[in-house]
Amino acid sequence: MDADRLAHAKAHPPRFLARVESCRSRVQECDGEDLSAMLTGEADLLIIDVRERHEFEAGHLAGAVHVSKGVLERDIEALVDNVDARLVLYCGGGFRSAIAAASLVDMGYTDVWSVWGGWRAIKAAGLVE
Repeated sequence: MDADRLAHAKAHPPRFLARVESCRSRVQECDGEDLSAMLTGEADLLIIDVRERHEFEAGHLAGAVHVSKGVLERDIEALVDNVDARLVLYCGGGFRSAIAAASLVDMGYTDVWSVWGGWRAIKAAGLVE
């Protein structure tokens, strides 16, 4: 794990971090700057905030839909019927969204992205005030 990842991960237990790294290796990732480019690009995308309700209510990216990680697999088909739709998931730091994105890939969704750095990266990229 590189120094940036390690600094970002210090408060998490090792098996959780191993799970996150396994999922990260299987999904597409972007950072805040990449997300900014996606938002101004021509491709349609759905942004899904997988944090808990109280986190979402405290602040979220404009246009994001809230579907917490705990119910994502149950609720995704009611929200997205096209398995080829571009889905961009974020959480607080990129850990939960990586796991959630891997789950959607396992369900057959083909264009799933996780924002590494999550809400912090979104704020750092100037996408929210």
